[in-house]
Amino acid sequence: MAWSQILERVKSSDTIWRLSVEDCIELYDNAPLHPLMAAAHYRRIQHNPTNEVTYLVDRNINYTNVCTINCQFCSFYRPPGHDETYTQSYDEIHGRIHELEDIGGSRILMQGGVNPSLEFDWYINLIKELKDQHPSIDLDCFSPIEIEGIAEVTNLSTQEVLVRLKEAGMHGLPGGGAEMLVEEVRKDVSPKKGHPDNWLRVMKEAQLLGLTTSATNVIGFGETNADRVQHLRRIREQQDEVRKLNLPGFTSFIAWPVQLETNTFGKRNKGQNKFERGAGPTEYLRHVAISRLFLDNVDHIQASWPTMGMGIAQMALLAGADDAGSTMMEENVVSASGTTKFSATEYELQLSIHRAGFLPVRRNSDYDRLDTPDTLAGSPEAMCQPPLHAVELV
Repeated sequence: MAWSQILERVKSSDTIWRLSVEDCIELYDNAPLHPLMAAAHYRRIQHNPTNEVTYLVDRNINYTNVCTINCQFCSFYRPPGHDETYTQSYDEIHGRIHELEDIGGSRILMQGGVNPSLEFDWYINLIKELKDQHPSIDLDCFSPIEIEGIAEVTNLSTQEVLVRLKEAGMHGLPGGGAEMLVEEVRKDVSPKKGHPDNWLRVMKEAQLLGLTTSATNVIGFGETNADRVQHLRRIREQQDEVRKLNLPGFTSFIAWPVQLETNTFGKRNKGQNKFERGAGPTEYLRHVAISRLFLDNVDHIQASWPTMGMGIAQMALLAGADDAGSTMMEENVVSASGTTKFSATEYELQLSIHRAGFLPVRRNSDYDRLDTPDTLAGSPEAMCQPPLHAVELV
């Protein structure tokens, strides 16, 4: 079908109609942005039929920057022996969580690098201590590539590592490190990182154990539209398998463009056609919309304000996204690539959601609704600008 027929079928269907890979590529190649966003917003309402947009009060903790994987697009990592390496102490990590508790946060997202000098007991004892001293905080920790690194050091399987971490108190396994689940792309930008099948396998092991997981995607490596759809297809197929077991699988999907400012990948591609590498706001919004249309078995699509800024993230809420992400009290990985160092208050997130025409609702890591403080009450800023949602997308 032509792009117009596909979008018309989406908007005329009372049920969620599944797009094929070919449909998705047709939309990517040919659909104008505004009709694509409008159809994705219609699909978003089918998934989440309220005027609410959720957000999370949390903190990123990057416990170590030591890593042996050497991804060309990463400006955060330092190889073992580098004079800028660090590994945070337990006390430092506790202190960061105390600061999160002081503002009513509910989750930490703790990720670092593949650090071969850390023994398994370091991870187990850390999770036990954090669970004991911060029982109200969900511990979403590490990533599939970190789990693989721990397994290699300990001579355990990745499943055994996950079982032990869950027993210690780990709540979830974040979706970092997926980037692009296409082997040809991975070999070009992170050849030391394992095959995309490994990421999916570790994620499935976590899901079968009942750990909370999310799916991620980085675009802008010079991949084709078909490559991007291949990534989405692999996420959707695994979600189908896990949902057949009556498990939630991936709670959400979040994508963002690769940051090129200060890393090896960006320098390697300097001088090339700017449309071949990286991804701008229009391309990002197109990807968000197509993700919402194609991932019919993933409940939530998250906007990425740390990489795109609040204004584009607001537009993503009109392109299929229903979640505004988190306050991100601390962020070191994306900002290391040369972007502005981002953090947001709860007020700022609520204001951006309100101005996009939606009702802000605080959630936890599992997307359970929490009591939401009205930080906008009496705020002149909340009243002086008409909501974006008042603008019709045609």
